Order: sequence, then structure tokens, then C-alpha cells
Amino acid sequence: MAIKDWPAAERPREKLFDRGIAALTDAELLAIVFGRGVSGTDAVNLARTVLTATGGISRLAALERHRFTKFPGLGDAKFCALQAGIEIGRRILRHQMELGCPIVDAAGAKRFLIAELGFKTREAFCALFLDTRHRVITFETLALGTIDSATVHPREVLRRVIEINAAAVIFAHNHPSGVSEPSTADASLTRTLCQALKLIDVRVLDHLVVANNEIASFADLGLLE
Repeated sequence: MAIKDWPAAERPREKLFDRGIAALTDAELLAIVFGRGVSGTDAVNLARTVLTATGGISRLAALERHRFTKFPGLGDAKFCALQAGIEIGRRILRHQMELGCPIVDAAGAKRFLIAELGFKTREAFCALFLDTRHRVITFETLALGTIDSATVHPREVLRRVIEINAAAVIFAHNHPSGVSEPSTADASLTRTLCQALKLIDVRVLDHLVVANNEIASFADLGLLE
């Protein structure tokens, strides 16, 4: 049965109009993005099949084009539509973190960093540089690595902090493995950075480890020195 033949209250678009976007399941959201299914399968069931095969919406969103389009019914058009939707969300969050915007709570920074780092398949070490009033100066990627490591040189981080004239910084990196728990190496690097930046009166407000939609905070875990 095609979606157009479903009861109106069960159709994804009508459900969105009547109950709001939060009422939709992951499969229903993807069905709207996909637009249509394939012969014998409507868009919602296509989305359910793909979500089950990939392990969820985060893993699906992280797929590279050649892997995404291997699924029957998922071609370049659907890949582009999904990536465009993800990027729109990222840009909205970037706008909230743009020059001059203060970090008023940890939740806003966490949402931004999950959007920036949660879907990456390579490890990246990044920083939000802040002024004395915790307003955003810039967000930068300081190191890129392989699937499970990124080499960070504290002296380069220190040099960049001085160049930007930051008063505080929030570090973040991702774990493509999907496990947000900080490693021993993460803790060691964070101690080194905190000690180095303390010498020039720059505060490290947090170091966040992002894994898909999960995030671990060094500040919350009591691991900042």
C-alpha cells in the first residue's frame, strides 16, 4: 500500500503538520527526506529497512556516498537530500556559535560539537576559542587523524591560542569507535594542555569527547586540572 493510501493521521507529512516534527520516528523523518520508496516498498518501510541494516540514523548519516548508494532504492538523489538536511542543521548551530555569541551554557556547546564531530569517520581534534566574556572568537580543527587517533602538538595549540588572543578554550575531539569514554591518552593530553595554558592565564573550560550522539565532558567527570 502506498503512503498516500494510508490513514491521514499516519502519513509522515500530515503527522508533522498535526503533531509537530518531534512526533515523527526516525523512519518517518527519513521517508520525508527520501520522498519516495521503490517498487513494492514505500518510503517509510525503505527507511526502516535501511536503519535496521546500518544500525540507526547516526550510522546511516555517516555513510560515504559509495556505501550509501549500495542499498537498493538509495541513489545519489537521496544521498544528496540527506546530506543537505544534515548540513542545514549544522549551519543553524554554527550560526549560534558565530563570532560574538557568548557560551551561556554547556548544552549549547555540546549540541554544536555533536553536530560538527558526531558523524566524522576520522578523528579530529578541535577547539572553540573564547574571549574574556566567553564569547566565541572562532572554532577550528587543530589536528586530523586516522579512524582512531589524531596527533596533537601542545606547542602548536599554545601558539594558536596566543595568535587568536583567546582568554578561554573548549577542546573537543571525536571517537569514531562510538565509545565516548575518555582514554588514558586523552586524559594525559588534557593535563598537558591545561598546564601549558595556565602559564599564560588561559582557562580550559572543558574537553568534550564526542561519539555519535553521545558526549563525555572532562569537566563533568572531574578530570580537568
